Amino acid sequence: MKNLKDLFEHQLKDLYSAETQLVSALPNMVTHAKSAKLKKAFEEHLKETQHHQERLKDICEDMGIKPTGEVCNAMKGLITEAEKFLEEEVENDSVRDAGIIADAQRIEHYEISGYGTLVRYAKELGYTNIAEKLDKTLQEEYSADEKLNSLATNQINKEAE
Repeated sequence: MKNLKDLFEHQLKDLYSAETQLVSALPNMVTHAKSAKLKKAFEEHLKETQHHQERLKDICEDMGIKPTGEVCNAMKGLITEAEKFLEEEVENDSVRDAGIIADAQRIEHYEISGYGTLVRYAKELGYTNIAEKLDKTLQEEYSADEKLNSLATNQINKEAE
């Protein structure tokens, strides 16, 4: 990498890998969630994540680069950690759901960080339209995190006590 543009392209590919991995992992979270509201939140976020993946693919195509070629090891680790939790013996459904939310929020925070960085880079590189598309995804990630936080604080964590 020689410049910010190269780094930007690298980060785009990394987030594309992250979103691709998440598309594969979210159905498992849906399956293991016990709360109907949590299941619905994950189902909705799966659809959003598929749109995020497509949006990144479109951005890469507009820039003339292939979105593949990078493996997001951070997302791989976050998903592995979440999957290990899903395999643990948890007696209380609300405790399980609270743990799933904790793992999902770690993932959301990683995505928020990645998209925030990409928005900043896109603006600095003068890619106004791309910055707007990335910011749309960033706002959707903030919203997903807030939904999870609301479910945790208003229902699931209280039930887990």
